[in-house]
Amino acid sequence: RGYYIRARAVDHCVQDFLLKTQNLSRTQILSLGAGFDSLYFRLKDMGLLHHTVVYEVDFPNVAYQKATLIKGMKELSALVGDTGGEGLGAITFSGEDYKLLGVDLSELSELQRTLEEAGLNNEIPTLFIAEVVLTYMENTRSDALIQWAAEHFPQACFLVYEQVHPEDPFGHVMQQHFRQLNTALHSLAQYPDCEAQQKRFLGKGWTEVSVMDMNEFFTCCIPEDEQQRVQTLEPFDEYEEWHLKCSHYFVLAASKGMEPSWTPLLPSVTVPRHAGPVGMAGSVPAAVCARLSGIPGLRRYGHRSVLVKPNVILTTGGFGEEHGQHCRMRNFHVLSKHAGYWEAVCVTQNIPDKRWGERLYHTVSCLSDTLALVVGGRTSPSSAGLGMLWLKFPETCNASGPDDVTVELVNLQPAAEAAALRWRHSTTEMTFKGEQYLFVYGGRSALEPVLGDWCFLHTPELSCTVIAVEGPVPESRHSHSACSWEGGVLIAGGLGAAEQPLGSVFLLRELEHGFQWQTIETHPALVPRYSHTAHVHEGKLLLVGGVWFHASSVPGITVIDLMTGLCLDYVISVEHLEWPLMLHNHSSVFLPDEKELLVIGGGGNCFSFGTHLNPVPVSLSLSSILIGH
Repeated sequence: RGYYIRARAVDHCVQDFLLKTQNLSRTQILSLGAGFDSLYFRLKDMGLLHHTVVYEVDFPNVAYQKATLIKGMKELSALVGDTGGEGLGAITFSGEDYKLLGVDLSELSELQRTLEEAGLNNEIPTLFIAEVVLTYMENTRSDALIQWAAEHFPQACFLVYEQVHPEDPFGHVMQQHFRQLNTALHSLAQYPDCEAQQKRFLGKGWTEVSVMDMNEFFTCCIPEDEQQRVQTLEPFDEYEEWHLKCSHYFVLAASKGMEPSWTPLLPSVTVPRHAGPVGMAGSVPAAVCARLSGIPGLRRYGHRSVLVKPNVILTTGGFGEEHGQHCRMRNFHVLSKHAGYWEAVCVTQNIPDKRWGERLYHTVSCLSDTLALVVGGRTSPSSAGLGMLWLKFPETCNASGPDDVTVELVNLQPAAEAAALRWRHSTTEMTFKGEQYLFVYGGRSALEPVLGDWCFLHTPELSCTVIAVEGPVPESRHSHSACSWEGGVLIAGGLGAAEQPLGSVFLLRELEHGFQWQTIETHPALVPRYSHTAHVHEGKLLLVGGVWFHASSVPGITVIDLMTGLCLDYVISVEHLEWPLMLHNHSSVFLPDEKELLVIGGGGNCFSFGTHLNPVPVSLSLSSILIGH
């Protein structure tokens, strides 16, 4: 998907240029740093190059290799047409409507001379393409190139695709990757966001500039049926990685002197955007749990952590790092607090068979200090989902954590079985008429990319009970948060149909004869997000981290006053951490007495830049933002 969206954005803009100029007698395309791109051959094969000459420029060694490849392949040389002779000097290949030039882009006078020699005409409409090219050049040289194109071509369009947002956690991993390849991204420091890139082009002689990141491009410029085709091509569950990758790349279309004007990035639909950064009400300090560094098994994502009893936290499942290898996590881990410090114990499981199933995206609900219920989860996204399990802790379990955990399969009635075959769902403790229930809601399954149904499981026998629910039903969602509150359930955010984050908050409230869905209005409106965690403390809903793409910063802690709907965002101060803190696919446990929030694991794969898993649990002190509450 990551490479698809790049190719799609470039094709979209190039074909728009060819369409808008189809009635002109001549146009040209100049692809800068073209590499081994097959754009010319695809356009030619589709019959779109009636009166357009394509010029490609790259380093001489790349241009020569590409020329050799073209000459050695019948299909390619047939598309270009017989050139009747070798290329001359810097012109490594010369066809009727295709010229391949070996020149260093940073040597502007040399570039200009070679282009003139190859027949480039600066009096006709010209489209410049720079697809992840300018950022590898020193800024003074790339700026000069942008300005040169504007000054020398009265009718011109410029298409750019490259990286953005270097300073958030994903941006740090991205930059580190390119530094290790010895190909640093030069543009980012001076032009860190879409707005800066837009100003850059406007300041260098271009009169119309539109720019959007790839989340916006996918939502706004790709037809709905094509979005659906892409979303159903294969079993897919890497939403966080996909959306983060898309928020770190942009497409920009600049033009001058074009009649009619060239606007390939006009959205066919508009998405609500939060202009600029979200206003922050303050900050929350993050500190590493010192005694937990280097403990294997705490680097993981898609896991669940639950408070078994005071100061004892059990973490299960997920995908992470064990014995130096990335794998699905079989071992359970217990964190326990002694004399103010968290310490870790790896727990043996009494599992004679594969009952645990190495699951991700399950839920764990503690029903007593010796019993917890695991619901759902998956191995792979094409698996049918996994059922329910009991986790039993020994009676003697003390603050040092259980020595072992017994895992038992739950035999369910068919009605409850359907509730278990899902993942990225929520399971929340609630009461109805004084009886204890678990409310299983939403998620996704191998067949349904997003679910909106629910089930009331009566505990402890886990029978699926029918209870009347009235009020407007929330739209289907997964990767949302759910908390117990006043006998009911608070649902916030999530990823909805069409893979769009949601910003709604609902309360499932107990009535005399059943329950009612009630919308909680937030002011200002909650920025849509998913893959966050949540906790309730004295009438306040705390949302921790997640993924959003309607705002430029990354989510920290959001506090929603459930009485007034007031919504305040707090940035997490990471100055004492030596690594990027990725707050998605994590788990968190809130300790109300200390007003401490413990974040365990989180992170994941970062496109082609490598995998980043938060190495050590992090403690967030919330006393300053919950003061007096």
